[in-house]
Amino acid sequence: MKHLAILGGSGHGKVIADTAELSGWSNVVFFDDAWPSRTRNGKWEIIGTSVHLLQRLHEFDGAIVAIGDNSIRYEKTKLLLEHGATLSTLVHPAATVSAYATIGAGSVVFAGAVINAGACVGLGGILNTGCSVDHDCVLADSVHISPGVRLAGGVKVGDRAWVGIGACVKQMVCIGADAIVGAGAAVVSDVVEGITVVGVPARAL
Repeated sequence: MKHLAILGGSGHGKVIADTAELSGWSNVVFFDDAWPSRTRNGKWEIIGTSVHLLQRLHEFDGAIVAIGDNSIRYEKTKLLLEHGATLSTLVHPAATVSAYATIGAGSVVFAGAVINAGACVGLGGILNTGCSVDHDCVLADSVHISPGVRLAGGVKVGDRAWVGIGACVKQMVCIGADAIVGAGAAVVSDVVEGITVVGVPARAL
C-alpha cells in the first residue's frame, strides 16, 4: 500500500486526494491545523496538525501541501523538505503531460490539463483543471495556473505567481514573482513582480 499525507484540509485538498487515489495511492489522509475540531475533509480523515505531520513523516511514502495560497504553500513545502519529507508529484490520469516536460516535486496536474514538450514546472505548483501550458514554458516554485488558463509557448512565470481562471498569456511573455493575473485577462506584455494585472489587454490595477 502507498500512504500519502496531505497538508491542508481544504476543497483544493479534496481534488488532490481524488487525483492521488486515481493515480494509485491506496491510503490518503489529511493533516490540518484545525484538527481536532475538524476530523474529516469529505470522505477523507484528518488525523492531526502540521506539527503532527512533521513528527510522523516516516510513516508515509509521500507528502504534499494542499494549500491554495501560494506564499503559504511555498513556505510549507520548503518546511517539509527541511524535515526530510518525500514530496509527491500527482498527475491526474485525464491530464496530458509530455514525456519531455518536467513537473517538480510537490506539484499537481489536474484533469484536462495539457503540458507540452519542454515545459518545466518547479516545486509545489498547481496546474489546475483544463489549463494548457505550451512548449518551453518555465514555471518557478509554487505557481498556480488556474482552471482554463492558456499559456502560449515560452512563457516564464516567477515564484508564487498566480494566473487567474480563464486568463491567456501571449508567447514569450514573462510574469514576475508574486504577480497576480486577474480572471479572464489577456496578457500581451511582461508583468513585473508583485503587481496585479487585469483586463484585455491586461494592465496594472
